[in-house]
Amino acid sequence: MYPTGFIGVEHQLWLWLIAMIRPGAALLAAPIYGARATPVQLRLILSLAIGMAAMNSAVFTVPEDGVASFAMVLLVLGEVLAGLAMGFALQIGYSASFVAGETIANVMGLGFASMMDPQSGQSTQVVGQFLSILATFMLLGMDGHLLLISYIIQSYQAMPPGGPMLSNDAIYGLVMFGGALLGAGLTIALPVGFSLILIQLVMGMLARSAPALNIFSVGIPVALFAGLVLMAIAAPIMGQGLVDAIRQGLEQAQIISEGR
Repeated sequence: MYPTGFIGVEHQLWLWLIAMIRPGAALLAAPIYGARATPVQLRLILSLAIGMAAMNSAVFTVPEDGVASFAMVLLVLGEVLAGLAMGFALQIGYSASFVAGETIANVMGLGFASMMDPQSGQSTQVVGQFLSILATFMLLGMDGHLLLISYIIQSYQAMPPGGPMLSNDAIYGLVMFGGALLGAGLTIALPVGFSLILIQLVMGMLARSAPALNIFSVGIPVALFAGLVLMAIAAPIMGQGLVDAIRQGLEQAQIISEGR
């Protein structure tokens, strides 16, 4: 027998656990929160805090058949899917910085220069790392990390635990939004990349007109120096492109939170 003061504690703990699933999945897939440098304990605390706040806007119930039932499995799958979809939508907009960085680095001749990315733990090119840091500042500056949390809490009104899952239109919209990642990244890299391509064409014409000219000893330093100067000039435009890509990711996450 449980003491009188502990009656209902197990049931309350299960409710908190259910409330943590969706925020935990969203934070795992989202940028900054899902970085390897972010402690797991911090994600757990944030998931519990967000879940407890969401309990005020939705009805949380444990399936009548108990936690070891098919209904509970469906509930967990629905929570995980909803959370991953919202976090991944923001991650897609954030990842446009890596696409832009890869494009610029290859044109500049820095495809061989890479460093460890703290977000994914994988090796990435230095230009992509620079743009990812810039995108992180933009995301924090526009309160995107707080907007994602607000969307997670709002999603409990449209998709309460144990209720309707994500619609086919929401999943299809997320897939189609993923296809826009390449276009967003190329748009960000367009000012610098197109200018560097023109410089490469000029160096090619010089190599044809003056065969004695060592194109490798001249072209690579010119492309590298021009790329650095162009990135400094186009930094405001590239920053605005990153903001637009992140905003599109937040809008897609809001659409998913509304069950549309």
